[in-house]
Amino acid sequence: MERSFVMVKPDGVQRGLIGEIVSRFEKKGLKLVAARFEELSDARVQEQYREHIEKPFFPGLKTYIMSGPVFLMVWEGNNVVKIIRSLIGATNPAEALSGTIRGDFAVDIGRNVIHASDSPESAEREIGIHFRNEELVSYSGIADSMIYE
Repeated sequence: MERSFVMVKPDGVQRGLIGEIVSRFEKKGLKLVAARFEELSDARVQEQYREHIEKPFFPGLKTYIMSGPVFLMVWEGNNVVKIIRSLIGATNPAEALSGTIRGDFAVDIGRNVIHASDSPESAEREIGIHFRNEELVSYSGIADSMIYE
């Protein structure tokens, strides 16, 4: 099983979208294996977005991500990274299809509700930034045999 990192950003938290997002992933058949609600430290924001540190938009991104609590999650399933990216929609909400999280709830690219890993390699790195191995739960779901061949 593959794992992916997902973060409901401060705008998603403030708008009360955590339950809606979790529900969509669960209804798809994905398995939640870790979750935490917190405000991110400067060091973790810098590590999470290290590829953007030198970009002109980074100071605003950092201020935004640290403006309130976020909801951090790890999800598990076959092809989970690709499936979650499909469920959340395009980074730019103007390009996100209706029915996706960003297509339904986001308006501005700078406040697009949610972050999700874009590859299995990114997922492994991002999970390692926010969770210790002992915080990740492994379990068999009762519906696993109905979801997977």
